[in-house]
Amino acid sequence: MLSEELKEKVLQLQKNEITEKIIYSKLAASLKDAARAKILEDISNEEACHYEFWKAITNEEVAPDNFKIKFYFLISRIFGLTFGLKSMEKGEVNAQQVYAKLSQQYAQVENIIKDEAKHENELIDLIDEERLKYISSVVLGLNDALVELTGALVGFTLALQNTRLVAIVGLITGIAASLSMAASEYLSTKQEKTDKNFMKL
Repeated sequence: MLSEELKEKVLQLQKNEITEKIIYSKLAASLKDAARAKILEDISNEEACHYEFWKAITNEEVAPDNFKIKFYFLISRIFGLTFGLKSMEKGEVNAQQVYAKLSQQYAQVENIIKDEAKHENELIDLIDEERLKYISSVVLGLNDALVELTGALVGFTLALQNTRLVAIVGLITGIAASLSMAASEYLSTKQEKTDKNFMKL
């Protein structure tokens, strides 16, 4: 028999399982890579099984967290799958403590713990994301742009003292600097022995 405090924690686990089931399913449907989509779909199905297990204990239906579903799906689409999955996995740490307590009463909890560990390993394998290959170029470009553009804007502001004129000149400088850095990165990557596609920079 579960105490009220433990039942609340199990209900939260149940909510997390159905929420993550939907998130993984939506992410799988959004991927073009069939192999990676299959991994996420398999994880989604296992999360559904975990939900059913917790439901058998609590005898209650739990609605998914729609905000979390939209939030994690959105950040995964904007910042990349790796960022979204890493953000989701942070919540698993708290769940491990509850699993430890429940494993003393329910032997099947050990299987869920093993499933969660397997999920973590499978998700780590998905981290080799194409856009991560280009992150160094992006950071370098942003760093150069901030230094160059900030210095130019300070000089233009002191010299011209006209807001509209400073904005126009700053925009022209920004475009010119972007084209310059893109061209230099293109030529640099083209000469490197790497699997990067220099046309994507």
